[in-house]
Amino acid sequence: MATLTMTPITIALNKGRIVDDCLPILTAAGMAPLQPFSDGRRLIFDSVMPGVRFVVVRSADVPVYVERGSADIGVTGKDTLLEHSGDGFYEWLDLNICRARLMTAGPRDRAVPEGRLRVATKYPFSTRRFYAERARQVDVIHLHGAMELAPLLGLADVIVDIVETGNTLKANGLAPYELIAEISSRVIVNRASMKLRPEPLQKILAALSAAAPPRAA
Repeated sequence: MATLTMTPITIALNKGRIVDDCLPILTAAGMAPLQPFSDGRRLIFDSVMPGVRFVVVRSADVPVYVERGSADIGVTGKDTLLEHSGDGFYEWLDLNICRARLMTAGPRDRAVPEGRLRVATKYPFSTRRFYAERARQVDVIHLHGAMELAPLLGLADVIVDIVETGNTLKANGLAPYELIAEISSRVIVNRASMKLRPEPLQKILAALSAAAPPRAA
């Protein structure tokens, strides 16, 4: 048990906007990083809170690290969690940052066609589930970016993508259609870690909860 106590608690953070928006929360929670996250050469970052360290990884890797126990806690977007099929973690806390919506969208001046639908997205699992619940047959076209091009060039009838302001859709003659899910940054916790190390994890989770901004009305 002494060895377990000395093992740092590892927090996996989603690189990019989430890690930037998460920094004020970590600081307010008393666990700011000792080294700036902007140091791209560094892979592991120590915290001012003893016994805590961070790793900054790609969004899809956060739930993998947490589920397999390489990280005890993770912070990533709800959209990433919706695409992940594992269950080795708890979704513990909504940090109320990086808020957006996962939506269907398509041309403003064109009706959604009847019959089988072509849908371009980088969220294939969420897309298939959404349309299956509506008994709608779809061909999912998995893209990795610039979704707005797909209906403009005839590749797809509609898209499923993250919408924040809607300005990019509008600039390309598209409009949001249906809401699939509200998106924000979530805290996840490894199930085994919570059983083995409940006290330090509860302390960290309580600090994060207290430091997170309230949800806007």
